[in-house]
Amino acid sequence: MNPAEWSVRHPLPAWSAAVLMFAGGIAACFQLPRFEDPEFTIKQAQVITRYPGASPEEVSREVTDCVENAIQEMGQLKQLDSRSLRGLSIVTAEMRNTCRKQDLPQIWDELRNKIDTAARSLPQGAQVPEIVDDYGDVYGAFFAVTGQGADSVRLHEFARSLQKKLLRAEDVKRITLFAVPPEAVYVSLDRTRLGRLGIAPQTIFDLLRARNPVTDEGWLRTGNEWLPIRLDAGINTLDSLRQMVISSRDGKIITLGDIAEVRSGLLDPPEKMLYFNGLRAIGLGVSTRSGGNVVHTGDSLKRLLDRLSPEFPAEIKVKTISSQAETVRQAVTSFAVNLLESVLIVIGVLLLFMGLKSGLIIGFVLLLTIAGTLMLMNYYGIPLQRISLGALIIALGMLVDNAIVITEGMMVRIRAGQDKLEAARGVTAQAQLPLLGATAIAITAFAAIGLSDDSTGEFCGSLFQVLLISLSLSWLTAVTITPLLCCYAFRPGPDPETDPYRSGFFLIYKNWLDWTLRHRTVSIALLILLFIAGLMMFSRVGRNFFPDSTRAQFLVDIRLPYGTSIYETDRAAAEVESYVRTLPGVGDITRCVGGGALRFILTYAPEEPDTGYAQLLVDVRDYREIPALIGRIYEHAREKFPHYGVIPYRVRLGPGAAGSIQARFLGGTRDELRQLGEETMRIMRADPNARAIYTDWRNRIKVITPVFSEERAGRAGITRQQASDAIRESFEGLPVGSFRDGEQLIPIYARAPRSLPDRDFGEGIQVWSPAANRMVPLSQFFDATLIEWIDPVIVHRDRVEALTVKCDPVHGLSSALLRELRPKIEKLKRPPGCTLEWGGEYENSTDASNALYVRIPPFALLMVLIVLFLFNSVRKTLVVWLCVPLTVTGVAAGLLWSGQPFGFMAMLGVLSLSGMLIKNAIVLIDEIGLRLQTPDRPAATLLLEASASRIRPVLMAALTTILGMLPLIADAFFAAMAVTIMAGLTFACVVTLFAVPLLYACFFRIRASTPE
Repeated sequence: MNPAEWSVRHPLPAWSAAVLMFAGGIAACFQLPRFEDPEFTIKQAQVITRYPGASPEEVSREVTDCVENAIQEMGQLKQLDSRSLRGLSIVTAEMRNTCRKQDLPQIWDELRNKIDTAARSLPQGAQVPEIVDDYGDVYGAFFAVTGQGADSVRLHEFARSLQKKLLRAEDVKRITLFAVPPEAVYVSLDRTRLGRLGIAPQTIFDLLRARNPVTDEGWLRTGNEWLPIRLDAGINTLDSLRQMVISSRDGKIITLGDIAEVRSGLLDPPEKMLYFNGLRAIGLGVSTRSGGNVVHTGDSLKRLLDRLSPEFPAEIKVKTISSQAETVRQAVTSFAVNLLESVLIVIGVLLLFMGLKSGLIIGFVLLLTIAGTLMLMNYYGIPLQRISLGALIIALGMLVDNAIVITEGMMVRIRAGQDKLEAARGVTAQAQLPLLGATAIAITAFAAIGLSDDSTGEFCGSLFQVLLISLSLSWLTAVTITPLLCCYAFRPGPDPETDPYRSGFFLIYKNWLDWTLRHRTVSIALLILLFIAGLMMFSRVGRNFFPDSTRAQFLVDIRLPYGTSIYETDRAAAEVESYVRTLPGVGDITRCVGGGALRFILTYAPEEPDTGYAQLLVDVRDYREIPALIGRIYEHAREKFPHYGVIPYRVRLGPGAAGSIQARFLGGTRDELRQLGEETMRIMRADPNARAIYTDWRNRIKVITPVFSEERAGRAGITRQQASDAIRESFEGLPVGSFRDGEQLIPIYARAPRSLPDRDFGEGIQVWSPAANRMVPLSQFFDATLIEWIDPVIVHRDRVEALTVKCDPVHGLSSALLRELRPKIEKLKRPPGCTLEWGGEYENSTDASNALYVRIPPFALLMVLIVLFLFNSVRKTLVVWLCVPLTVTGVAAGLLWSGQPFGFMAMLGVLSLSGMLIKNAIVLIDEIGLRLQTPDRPAATLLLEASASRIRPVLMAALTTILGMLPLIADAFFAAMAVTIMAGLTFACVVTLFAVPLLYACFFRIRASTPE
């Protein structure tokens, strides 16, 4: 049975379904998970291997190469990056885009097996590789534990206690402490006295290692019981450590306190430092379990902290560095307001141009469709976030298309005197298949992005899912609920014989169209010229990947020469922070020294550990103030901090990487790569629009290399390891055991009584000589002390040494700066075997576009086949598809006029626009085909009447979409897409109403009503 007829004959089930959809939509509003941005899977894992004491070259050759070789065997591998530093290897494995999220646990298990096998081949001294497969975990709640006057040990104890208590919050996956100042116990030996007593330092070290193990003494049977036996826990106070007996001579006991200073303190230097508004802090990051609600987790944490806060020590405060719950709440609220505004705009337009009854019918069906969409989103677990809510706004115009066509047709038929049931049956029978095909095409237009394998496709995947649900429901409600409402609302007109399309705007349109048909050569030439003009304008449109974030936060990277003391880096970062704090609109500032912060949002990639690196996370009142603040910081830093690399920038939206422009050189010797890097940086520095210029290899550093004499040392009974331990003890400190303090094991370091970082290898360093049974100067076993320059970081990409030079534009888009730099850099003479790749935004955009382009052809073919099956005509299919390229003129004009770039979101706008245009063209061509079946009337007249009968649905669909997009113009993420759709659809109306009839007349040889 015809769906409209069934609905009219059985109104109760139809109304019951409508009530269910409204109720489900309202319930979904309170139940749907909420996020700021959609999740996408970071298909990367890191393999971290420590090789204490090894140079970067030794780490690269003996550890990194072995790990890379094992990972290279994995068939799922897409890309392999590695960094070899002093004593540390970091290998990052990225899996192919085709690897699904649910497959990753199995892939990481395979990776572990590979690494476990490779670990057997690692050199002696290399530690067991650590595999970090939760690299993409987001710590949506990031707190700073601070205390005015509280020492670091007290802060750490409080943070550990709070960590355990907050685990009770809803949907918490993990709580991580960050930038914890490590405690240490230092034992400073009096080597002069040791020499007089004849005690070797190694004897003391062995005693320290042996005094505090966890031991198992077994069980004792007493009668019917087995009782465990356990020795005393061992050393648990500094005093007991000082009283540890070293030896006994002549009846005199010598303790550790007699020959060494024993004190507790913080590890010096620390690995990382964290400050909140200038106060030393410990970070506390909370991640939400997969599928959990970030807002609920944030609210639960807030309630817990409010309940626990009366118990906090007066001097200790817990401050919020970043809270996704608040950001998500603001973002979802903002988008919900935008959605409501769009709905009200669309309904207002319908009431204004369609009349009160028609407008109310279509508005009711629109609200019903949105409610049903929210209900199904809740059922399928599609959360509310930037993309899914934006998809609803994008779909608004298309959601009313089907209802407009049905309402228009029934209104005309009923007012012409036709029976309501017959009108419902007739209109639906005529329009349901064309509308279904047109809806399927609109959905298919987004399938390429929804089914794309890469992270960008995953990021935007909910766009396709929401459009699939909403557009499908719009067709279903159009052929069931809409006819039912029309039967209630419309009454027969006063003059059934009156043609509604013979007056007013319809008559003006038919006269214009008639002129177009009579001057078809001129008209087609004009269309061709407009298309060419569009291509020319499009060549001037800027390009980008994803826009910057609208978060009211921005970042400032501070880079000092590699090898800079973390204390000097901290001092420099504090100078920059003090200036930033004076700027208007700046709120809280978090300073992280020695590496990046925790991944507090998905699109933030933490910087790897580096004592010469610091980062500021700056809160502002309004994100619109950020560009001006960034400009002022950059100019001030260039004048006041010329020796620092001060790089302010905004957080990105969507997948991406730091450094919007990256020139990557692969192959060649290290000297050749460094030379190319220097020449590239010179080219970038010469461009006034380039800033934040640096290479990932950083600067070469000096290394002190004592030349050890094996012969002289052998005669004294001194080994290379003993010499190494003596040097380390004199400066950094030598780990010699652990000290149990309650739940913690605190490392014990043997360190010289005075920390002298500037000391040379002179008489001050003493080493125990077994042959002489006394301390002797270490310097007598060195032939010379050399100063060498080495590369502190060795970078590989897919097992080839690679150097990357990065920069960002001062103003404008990175694509414009890349156009300036690219020809100059590509002209550089490269040695044989050395290649140049462009990374950064260009690479990200190209990869995402390629992933999309691979998907487009099969879906474009599917769209063509749908049109072909609908009309069973090649010529009608050609008419539809020849109109699609003409939209480039409107798109290019809109982007140029607004200054918006053509990026990934604008590309989605083009796909959406194509679906809308094809949908309108299908409805128009179907009506033309039906009218032309009327005998005894001129074909040209019927063509004009058919086109006029569809002018209201076409214009209303366009107008509702264009005006519904207005709230998105102010949104940084969707602005380019909104402009693309609004400008393109404005021009597409002209194409649909004039080009489609014109091409139809040409292909089917319909002569004009009057001779040309």
